[in-house]
Parts: sequence; structure tokens; C-alpha cells
Amino acid sequence: MNTFWLKIAGFLIIVVIAIVVVGKFIGKRQSAVEQSSQKKTFYDVAEHDKEKFLTEPQPAQPPQQPQAETPEAPQETKKAEQPVTKPAPSAAEGPSQQPQTSKPVTLYFSQLSEIDSIEAERLLNVAVPGRSIGRLPMTGFKLMVDNCRRIIQKWPDSWYAYRAKQMLVDMPPRYQKRYKVTEEELDLSRFTKPRPGTKPMVAKESD
Repeated sequence: MNTFWLKIAGFLIIVVIAIVVVGKFIGKRQSAVEQSSQKKTFYDVAEHDKEKFLTEPQPAQPPQQPQAETPEAPQETKKAEQPVTKPAPSAAEGPSQQPQTSKPVTLYFSQLSEIDSIEAERLLNVAVPGRSIGRLPMTGFKLMVDNCRRIIQKWPDSWYAYRAKQMLVDMPPRYQKRYKVTEEELDLSRFTKPRPGTKPMVAKESD
């Protein structure tokens, strides 16, 4: 009699263990599927790199002259012209949702000739896809690094060199060490100050 109940208890223990193991396996498989669905595709990565590194800066606008002050209007007119202020949103409504935009910064670049611009653009258009490819598993950034270095050496004060340096800065440290990237190649401070032959341009900070 005791043997019969021992067999039943053993069978129930085996069933419980099997249920736990199967549950863990299914949970891991579902989490892996969810993670893979959340990963960006290569196309998404490539499009992000193009938008980030191929967007040209715009010429800086000269500061606007202050407008001349107009004579003060009568007090009654002032009161009538005062705009109606909207009440601040309550705590229940929550803070107003303002679109987040990249902060524009003023940088200084030299202007290239048409021939140099075409050549620099060609090299940059090779370096940017090289960055996208280098972020894939079991690949490297050699294509990107080689073209970035050519740009920096030939046109060190241009916005093309600025983008090339940005890509070298964003590269993981282990690859910076592998390709022996120097501190000078990572230095972006030169573009924040005016230099002979440069003009102010407005660019967005990289995200």
C-alpha cells in the first residue's frame, strides 16, 4: 500500500518538474522573439546613418537689428491689446508635450571648390555605408576609417572632415584601438572657433 502511494507521489513530482521546465523554455523563446522583433533592421540603421552624417549644415544667419521703439499708446489701448493668456495645464492633464529637436550649434568650416566638394562627398558617401556595415556582427570599420582619414587629411577644415571625425568618435573604443585612431583624429574642438578662411555654419548636434 505504501509503495503505491510512493509511486503516485513520485509521478506527481515528475509532472511538476516537467511543467516548470517547459514553462521556462516557452518563456525564454517568447522573450527571444520579442527582442528580435524590437531590433532595428540594417535598412533602419543605414537610413539613420545617412540622415545623421550626410545632412549638410546651413549658413549662419546674421543677427537681427533691434526694432526701433514705438511711442507708447494710451493706457486704455494697452489694456485692450493685451493678449489673453491660457491657463497652465493642471496636474491631471500633465505637462504639455513639446516635440524634442536637436540643438543647433554654430561651427566654422572652410568652403571647398566644386571639384574638391565632389571628391569629398564621394568619400563621405562611401564612409557612411561603411559605418552601417561595420555595426553588423563579425564585420569591421576599415572601409569607414580609411575614407574618413582621407577626408581629414585632404580637407581638415571642411564640414566633411567634421562628419568624418564624428564617425570616428562614435566608433566603439575597441575598434578605435584596433585601427589606431589618434587623439587628433578624434578632436572636434577646432570647428567650434573661427579660423582663417572659415565661415560660420549652423549644424544640429548628433544624436
